[in-house]
Amino acid sequence: MKTVKILSEIEALEQEIHEKKKLLMELRKSVPRTEMKNYLFRDQNNHEANLFDLFGDKDELIVVQNMGKSCSFCTMWADGFNGVYHHIIEKAAFVVATPDTPAVMNAFAAERKWQFPMISTLETSFKEDLGFVKDGYLFPGVSTFIREGEQVFHVANAPFGPGDEFCSVWYFFDLLPSGRKGYLPQRKINKASDFEITNNIAINIKNLPEAVEFYTNSLGMKKSWSNDTETKLLFGGYNFYLEEGSENRV
Repeated sequence: MKTVKILSEIEALEQEIHEKKKLLMELRKSVPRTEMKNYLFRDQNNHEANLFDLFGDKDELIVVQNMGKSCSFCTMWADGFNGVYHHIIEKAAFVVATPDTPAVMNAFAAERKWQFPMISTLETSFKEDLGFVKDGYLFPGVSTFIREGEQVFHVANAPFGPGDEFCSVWYFFDLLPSGRKGYLPQRKINKASDFEITNNIAINIKNLPEAVEFYTNSLGMKKSWSNDTETKLLFGGYNFYLEEGSENRV
C-alpha cells in the first residue's frame, strides 16, 4: 500500500508540475514584445550576418545565448542541441550566439562537430540588450524572435542552468541514487590524446564548378561560401573545403 501511495503522489505531482510549466511558458510569452534593431554580427566564416538574415526562410528564430568556449557547461548544452538541430529547423531557424571571435568559434565548432550555425556577438550590445550580461558578467540562456514583414520582435527569454529543461543530462543523473552530486562537464572529447579530430575535410579538385554542382545537386550538400578558387560546403556536421588545383586529392 505504501508503494501505491508514493506512486500516486508522484503522478499527482508530475501533473501539477506539467500545468505549472505550461503556465510559465505562457507568462514568458505574454511580456509585451519589443522591436529589435537589426544587429550586425559575424558568422563562422567571419562574414557579416544581420539579425534579419538569421531567420532564413522562417518567420521564427531561436537564439541560444552561449557564453563561449571557456564555459564547459555551455559546451555540454550545445552538444545536446547538435543532436536535435535537424528537428528544430523544421519549425524555426536556430542559431547559437557566442562572445568568441569568429576564428575561435569556427575552430571550436569543428572540434565538437556542431552542425548548427553560429554568430559572434563581439563588439555588439546584443547580449546586454537582452539581459544576458549583468554587472559585466555573461549569463547563458535562450531568446526567441518573430519576423513580421521588415520588423523583428523579441518574444521571450529563458535562463540556462543545471537542472533546466534545455539539457537532458541532469534529469538522467537525478534518477541515479547519487543524483548529480559531484558532476562537472568536461570540454575535452578525446582524453587519450592532446589532439582533437575536427570535422574539416579539404579536397583538392581540378574542376571546381563541376565538383560544386555534383556535391550540391547530387549529394545534397549546402554551400556556405565560395570564391574563384575555393568553396565551403556543409553536410551532416562536416565542413567540406573544395579547392581548385592541379590534381584530385584529399
